[in-house]
Amino acid sequence: MSKRDVKERIQDFLEVDEGISENNAVLEATRCMECVRPNCVKGCPVNIDIPGFISAVAEKNFRKAADIIKSDNMLPAICGRVCPQENQCEGKCVLGVKEKPVRIGALERFVADWERKNGIQKPDIAKPTGKRVAVVGSGPAGITAAAELARSGHSVTIFESLHAPGGVLTYGIPSFRLPKEIVKAEIDEVLSLGVELKLNHIVGRSIPVDDLLSYDAVFLGTGAGLPSFMGIEGENLNGVYSANEFLTRVNLMHADSFPDYDTPVLRGGKVAVVGGGNVAMDSARVARRMGAEVFLIYRRREEDLPAREAEIANAVEEGINFYCCANPTRIIGGPAVTGIECVKMNMKSPDESGRPQPVPIEGEEAKFIIEADVVIEAIGQSPNPLLISLIDALKKGERGNVIVDENGMTSIPHVFAGGDIATGAATVIEAMGTAKKATAAINEILK
Repeated sequence: MSKRDVKERIQDFLEVDEGISENNAVLEATRCMECVRPNCVKGCPVNIDIPGFISAVAEKNFRKAADIIKSDNMLPAICGRVCPQENQCEGKCVLGVKEKPVRIGALERFVADWERKNGIQKPDIAKPTGKRVAVVGSGPAGITAAAELARSGHSVTIFESLHAPGGVLTYGIPSFRLPKEIVKAEIDEVLSLGVELKLNHIVGRSIPVDDLLSYDAVFLGTGAGLPSFMGIEGENLNGVYSANEFLTRVNLMHADSFPDYDTPVLRGGKVAVVGGGNVAMDSARVARRMGAEVFLIYRRREEDLPAREAEIANAVEEGINFYCCANPTRIIGGPAVTGIECVKMNMKSPDESGRPQPVPIEGEEAKFIIEADVVIEAIGQSPNPLLISLIDALKKGERGNVIVDENGMTSIPHVFAGGDIATGAATVIEAMGTAKKATAAINEILK
C-alpha cells in the first residue's frame, strides 16, 4: 500500500495510506489458497467469510465481495484501516509461514472504498418484531450492536452523550489514520437501517435510568473514557494532558484550528508523550503535525512496543524521537511544564504479558531530563464510570468494568454490555466482536 510523502503529510491531517489499486487488489486476491479450514476466519473477531470475499475480488465481482463482508461487518472501511490484521486474520494466514500473508486488511478496505464510490447497497432487514432496544454509546461496539439489532427487525435507539457519533472512531483516532468522512459514511449506513440516533443524551440526565431500563433490551457500549495517570510529582502542572483529552480536543473539537474553532489546546514546541501503544503513537503524530518536536518515552525496548508495526514505522518516518527503556519519575516546572525527569530501565524476566519486566536502574547517573513544555500521558484507560455508577444492580469488576457472562449479559437479565466497558481497553474489532455476541443473545431473549 502506497503512502503519502512524509514531508507533505506532516503538514496536514489527510490520510497517510493511499490504498491499493484495482489491479493490485485482484492480483493479491489470487494469492489466497482458499483453505478448507480457514484459520483467518477464526482469527477475525466478527468471523467474516474471508475466503469468500477474497474469491469474489479475484473474480472482479466487487459488489459480491462487499455483500459477503457486510453480512458480518457493517464497518468494513473502518476495519480495513485500523484493525490489527497482523495479529488477527493475517496472523493466521497459512501463507505467512513461508512468505507474506494475504493482505486481508488492504483488500477489505479496497472493497469498502469501491462500494462507497459505486453505490452502497442496503442489506436485507427482517420484518419488524415490535421490540424496542436501547443502545448506549455510538462507538464501534454500540454501532455494531445497533446494526445487528436493526437487521433483525427490532426498533433501535442509540443514546450518545457527545455532539457527534462514533465514539473513539471520532474523538480518538486521528483523521490521518481514519478520515472522519469514512466514519460518517459507515455510521450513516447503519442509521439508514432505521436506527434512531439521539445525540447530546446522557443517560441518568437527559434520559432517566428507569426509562432506559423500560426497553425490551439494553446494550451498554460506553467504552473506556477514564484515563490513567502515572501518579508522579508535577501532574497538576499546566501543560499536562491525558491522551484522551488531547486527542478529543484535536480530533473532535478542532483544537488544531484554534481560534477558528473555540476549543484551545497548548501547542508545545517540545512535547513528551508517555506510552507505547497506538494511542501514544496517535498522540505523538498529532503533536508533530501541530509543529512540535516530539519525544516518545517507553519503559521497555523498542521491539516490545505494543503499537502496530505500521504505526511505529510511520512515527519514525515522521521524525518522532524514541526514548525506550526509560520511565518518567517526575514532571518539572511551575506553574507550567518545563521538562520531564526519567530513569533508565533494565529488562528482567518476562511478566504476565510475556514481555520483559522493566526495573529502574539505581543511582543518579541513571536519571536524565527531557526538555518539554507539554506532556501527554498515554498509558491506558479504564471503562467509563459515568453510566454504570448510576445503575446499582449492575455488578462491577475491580477495574471498574461491567461483569458479563460469555454472551455479554450483565447481572440484569435484559441488559447486555460489550466493548471496553466490559473488557477494558481493547481494539475496535474486538469491541465489535463482543457486540455481535451480545446481540445474538439479545435476539434469543426477544424471540
